[in-house]
Amino acid sequence: MRLDPYRHVLALPGVRSLMVLALLARIPITAIGVTMTLHVAQDLHRGWGAAGLVGAALTVGTAVGGPLNGRLVDRKGLRPMLIVTTACEALFWAVAPTLSYPALLVGAFVAGVFSLPVFSVVRQSLAALVPTEQRRQAYALDSMSVELSFMAGPPVAVLLMSTLSGQVTMWTIGGCLVLAGIALFLTNPPIHAPADLTAPADDATPVRRRDWLTPRFVAVCAAAAATTMVLAGTDLGIIAMLREAGKVQLVGGVLAAWGVYSLIGGFVYGALTRAVPLVALIGGLSLFTLPIGVVGDRWWLLFIALLPAGALCAPTLSASADLVSRLVPSSARGEAMGWHGSSLTVGLAIGSPLAGWAIDRGSPGWGFAAVGAVGLLITAVLLVLRRGSTPLDPTPAASTPTLPPATASATAASAATAAAATASSSAPAAIGTTTATSPPVAHSPAGGLSVVPPSVALPPAAALTSTE
Repeated sequence: MRLDPYRHVLALPGVRSLMVLALLARIPITAIGVTMTLHVAQDLHRGWGAAGLVGAALTVGTAVGGPLNGRLVDRKGLRPMLIVTTACEALFWAVAPTLSYPALLVGAFVAGVFSLPVFSVVRQSLAALVPTEQRRQAYALDSMSVELSFMAGPPVAVLLMSTLSGQVTMWTIGGCLVLAGIALFLTNPPIHAPADLTAPADDATPVRRRDWLTPRFVAVCAAAAATTMVLAGTDLGIIAMLREAGKVQLVGGVLAAWGVYSLIGGFVYGALTRAVPLVALIGGLSLFTLPIGVVGDRWWLLFIALLPAGALCAPTLSASADLVSRLVPSSARGEAMGWHGSSLTVGLAIGSPLAGWAIDRGSPGWGFAAVGAVGLLITAVLLVLRRGSTPLDPTPAASTPTLPPATASATAASAATAAAATASSSAPAAIGTTTATSPPVAHSPAGGLSVVPPSVALPPAAALTSTE
C-alpha cells in the first residue's frame, strides 16, 4: 500500500490544519439528526412521524440553502457567508429547546437554509489548496474524516440526551457550531487557488451558470444522489433487519462495522495509482447492496454481507465531489459544491422512504433490493448517456480559470473536437474517469442509532452531508 501520496498531500501548506478543523467542526453537525429526533419524540411527546417531519424540514431547507450559500461565497467571499450562517446557527439553537412543535417545524426549515456549510467549504478549500493531480488523495482523506465524525457525533448526542437533557444537548450543539463558524472565519481557508487569484483581468469575467451547468455536471450530481439513496436505504434496512431478529442492541455495532469498511475502502481508493470511474463505483455499490437482504434471520452474516458495498461508500461519494471540483471554474465552485450537496440531500430524502415502502410490503431484505435496483437503473442510464452524443467525462484541468463567454465557447469547441478525435482511436471512458484523481464526500455509513425507529432512522454519514 502506497502511503507517500497521502504524506505529500498532508505536507501541502494549510491542508493538515484544514483536515483537523473539518473533523472537529463536523461532529456537532452529525449529532443534529438523532438529537432533533429524540427531542421531538421525548421532550415534546410527539410521535416518530412528527419527528420525521422535523427532519424532513431540515433536509429540504438544507437542499435549498446549499446553492444559495455557495453563490454567496462565489460573489462576496467566504467570511460574509460565515457571518450570516454562524449568526443564524446561534439564534436557532439558542431558542430551539423552547419552541413549540409548529414553531420548531418552521425553524428547522429556516435553520437548514442558513446552516453552516462546513462540508462544502472544506471541499471547496481542498480544491484550492491541492493541485489537480493530488485531489483524489485529498478527497479520500476528507471522506475518511467524515466517517470518523459520523462515528463520534450520534453516540455522543445519545449519551448527552440520556445523561443530561435535550435542552443541554441542543445548546451544546449550537455552541460547537458557533465555535466552528468562528474558527473558519479566523482561519479563512482559501477558496481559490493562487493561479486563479493572479489570472489576468481579462479572464476575470463572471462565468455564467449555463457555462458550467452542463449535462456532465448534472450526470455527476445524479450519481451523487443515487449514492446517498442507496446508503440511506441500507441504513434503514440494517435497522429493520436487526429489529425483526430481536437484536436491536447490535444496531450500533453493525453500523460501526459498516463505517470501518467505508474507511478502509476510502484509504485504499486514495492509494490506488489510477482513479476508478464514478459510474463503476456507483454500479458496484448498487450491485453489492441488492443481495444483502438474503441473509434473512441470520443476522450475524450482516457483518460479512455489508463488506463489499461498505468498502465502496467513501470512494463513491468522494469521487463525485472531486469531479465537481474539476468540471466547474473556480469562480463558480461554491455554488457548484452547493448543488452537489443538495444532490446528496435529495438522495437521502428518497432512499429512506423507498426502502421503507419496500420493507412494509415485504420484508427488511426488500429494502436493500429496492435501493440497489434503483441504483443499478440510474447506473444504466448514466452508461447510456456516456455513449450518447454528449460526452460526460470531465477533462482534467488544474484549477480551471474563469473565461469570458467568447473564450469559453471557443475553448469548449476545441475540447469537443479533441475529444471526438480521441474517441475514434480509443474506447470512450466511463463517467468520472480522470487522469489521476477522484474523491470526497459527504457520506458516512455510521449514522443511525438503535434508539431511532425504522420510520425515521437517520441515513449514514451522508445524512448530515445533507446539511451541507
